Parts: sequence; structure tokens; C-alpha cells
Amino acid sequence: MSASILVVGSVAFDSVKTPFGEAHEILGGSATYFSVAASYFAPVRVVAVVGKDFSDEHLGVFRKHKIDIEGLTRVAGNTFRWKGEYGYDLNEARTLDTKLNVFETFNPVIPESYRSSEYVFLGNIDPELQLRVLQQIKRPRVVACDTMNFWIKGTLDALKRTIQHVDILIINDSEVRMLGDEANLVRAARKVLGLGPKTLIVKRGEYGVLMFHGNSIFGAPAFPLEDVYDPTGAGDSFAGGFMGALAHAGEINERVFRRGIIFGSVMASFNVEKFSLERLTDLNRAEIDERFRQFKALTHFEEL
Repeated sequence: MSASILVVGSVAFDSVKTPFGEAHEILGGSATYFSVAASYFAPVRVVAVVGKDFSDEHLGVFRKHKIDIEGLTRVAGNTFRWKGEYGYDLNEARTLDTKLNVFETFNPVIPESYRSSEYVFLGNIDPELQLRVLQQIKRPRVVACDTMNFWIKGTLDALKRTIQHVDILIINDSEVRMLGDEANLVRAARKVLGLGPKTLIVKRGEYGVLMFHGNSIFGAPAFPLEDVYDPTGAGDSFAGGFMGALAHAGEINERVFRRGIIFGSVMASFNVEKFSLERLTDLNRAEIDERFRQFKALTHFEEL
């Protein structure tokens, strides 16, 4: 039995427009994408807040994947909403509207049954809240964390305090440069590692992923796809696949991290093939393993 993963983050309704279509009021949020992707590998527990407008049909997505929703609190008010648009450069969304609603006063309380979780993922929320979550967890084996430019610019001291307690930081390349205060990605990565994390994973959109771990660097391309409809949640799906693979393996070493990066990339590649969670919720393990093998073939070569 794989160890359980705890994820703390957002559950939201998204309205998304891309050059290939649009969708309104679809299920989204960092904790949602993460937990569904991770559920193919290990049991998942989610802590998040939703409003009274969050229906049993939406809860059904979590139940379908046997995600533990004891920590999903429903309170008076409306669920967090985000509206965004992508151009042909699908690496970056233009935010059109954000309504935090009940998420604005989110103060995560970890249920007693979750506090012994071995694997913890802190979604992209206020670093003060991330630290508060860690203070409620008993001796986790692995803590991974996401953040964004908003927190780096506005709450840098709090973010630095939080990532001192994090094993793995998973952020994109522009955030690495901003946090490391360096234009060169490799130099910036070294400075970020100096802040505390043992491992830095850099998401680079259509250019793949880089991992800095100790003195080694590992890179993986993005999977070449003909159909890319909606990149929303790709980074959280990547993190879910990565952490799920770690929890399933039960070991913590660079070999497992490298394999986890490929599984994370596999889950992100499925995620972008349709809007919202439509593709992620309709997978099976055989499809995931087959694309993992295709990834391996894509990057394999022999020594001279």
C-alpha cells in the first residue's frame, strides 16, 4: 500500500478561453488537478475550502478517484473563481478576472487523521498559510511546495521562512529567476537551493522540466502532442504525478526523483489534451504506463 499524500491548495471554478475553444465554470484549482493526477499512484487527502455553490456532482470527481475529502470544507459564500485567456503562446495565461470569494479567508486546519501524512504538497497559497500547515504535520518524509510571482514579490521574507522547511520546491523558470535574483537560470537555481530546499524542479512549459538536486542536473522534454487544448492545471498535474510516483515508490533518492519527473510530465501531457479535468478523470493506469514508455523511448540514446 502506497503512503498517503496530503495536498493543501485551492479548489475553484475556472472560465478558460484558448485559440482552440472555451469553457465556462469548469472545475479547477491547484488541489483539484494535483489530487486527481496523484490518485493514479497513491491515496490522496485534500484540504481546501469551497462555497455552498459546490455541488455533489463536483464532489463526485473526488469520490470517483477515492480522494479523501474529510478536509474539504464547505462554507457560506461562493467558491473561488478564475477567468483567463491564452493566446497561441500557451505557456502563459492572461488573467481576466479573479474572485477569491471563500478562498480569501481560507485558514487550513488539518484533520487529526491527516496529520501523520508522509508526503505533503503545499499548493500555491500564502506562504504564511503554508508554514501554518507544516506546523500541524507530524514528521513528514517529503514536503514539496509551489509558489508564484505574486508571493515572491509581496511576501518574500515569509516565503523564505517557509521554504527553509521544504524538501522540494516546484516552480517555473521565471519564478526561479525572480526568487534567485539572477537572469541565468542555472545560477538562479543554485541561489534558490541555498535558501533551503534539497531539490529544485523547474517547470518550463512546452520546453519540459529541469531538476537541480545536489550537484546533478536532470532534464526532460515536454511530450510532443498534436492536440493541446487547455494548459490550465498542467503544473499541478505534473506535481501530482511526481509526488504520486514518489509515494508509490516508497523510496527517496535521485533515481526515484528522475522517474517521478517523467510520470509528472506524463500526467501534465494528458491534462492539456482537453479542457478542465476531462482527460485526467478518464485515464487508466495502462495508458499512463504506455506514455511513460513512450517518454523513455523519446529520450533514450546509447553512449558512443
